[in-house]
Amino acid sequence: MTATTGHPAVRRWSTAPAPSFAHLNRMTDDTGLFEHARHAIVRREHGYCTDDVARGLVVASREPEPTEAVLQLAERYLAFLTHAQDAGGAFHNRLGYDRRWTDEPGVGDWWGRALWGLGTAVSRSPASWVREEALVAFSRGATRRSPAPHAMAFAGLGAAEVLRRHPGHITAAALLADAASAVGPVGDDPRWSWPRQQLTYANPALAEVVIAASQLRHGGPPLDDGLRMLTWLRGVQLHDGRLSVVPAGGWRRGAVRLRHDQQPIEVAALADACATAATVTGDPDWETGIRQAVGWFLGDNDVGTPMWDPATGGGYDGLTAHGPNLNQGAESTLALISTLQHARRWS
Repeated sequence: MTATTGHPAVRRWSTAPAPSFAHLNRMTDDTGLFEHARHAIVRREHGYCTDDVARGLVVASREPEPTEAVLQLAERYLAFLTHAQDAGGAFHNRLGYDRRWTDEPGVGDWWGRALWGLGTAVSRSPASWVREEALVAFSRGATRRSPAPHAMAFAGLGAAEVLRRHPGHITAAALLADAASAVGPVGDDPRWSWPRQQLTYANPALAEVVIAASQLRHGGPPLDDGLRMLTWLRGVQLHDGRLSVVPAGGWRRGAVRLRHDQQPIEVAALADACATAATVTGDPDWETGIRQAVGWFLGDNDVGTPMWDPATGGGYDGLTAHGPNLNQGAESTLALISTLQHARRWS
């Protein structure tokens, strides 16, 4: 795909930087990935969380030709996740800097994201020892179910990754089918083509898992359900042709929609979902959604400001009405890397 004229998001697409792991290295020690930073400096007192470590494993595993440093990150994140998992497949989420867990194992969002990270490692890591250990941990965790639709969606995305390498993995297929069912049916009203009355966080993941599940041989939902969700969601998040994602406070049907604070995780989730839709359908229009996500980070957003720091490689934590939140935590940096990985693939 080549596009160098027209809308600013299209022009910026041609100059998107390569994904940088510099700040991720800065945020990682021999235990795991720290959650927060003040500007670019790690805040050790906030410790680590499985949520972010799992996302770290996703982006490290997505690198087609990882450097030795990136492969070491993947190994470190995998070791963290296997340590976080209990014998029944649930996961701790929060580890203090003193290396003590501060919670009990559960099946919340962190369980789903852990399975997403493990599944991505199974599917994409070039290291056989990483793939093998990740499959053991994924298979244990995939026997569980969460009552939370987002957690199920994240887990389902991990199951879809496993099925790309192991098409006969029965546990993964069952999890993916259950994840799509957990999203729920889409309403008939074209003004709100969404299964719930409120948009919250990482919304595109719900549409993406339905699209992924439509490829199952048996029991998959209609592809059109997921595409209709994603088409509507992308449409309501465009403002004057640029991406303007649902803010951290969400948006309830019928309520006034606020513009801030916008979170990088929403942008990265949209890029992920559009990339999956483009792969499944072959429709190049979905590549435009990826371009818009890349453009958001590079400055084509409601404030017209870049959402990353080229000096550190870190992503800014949120877009406020007055500009970026200059803290560069793990979640925002991972969202930046993930989106730029798509830019490289689809450029």
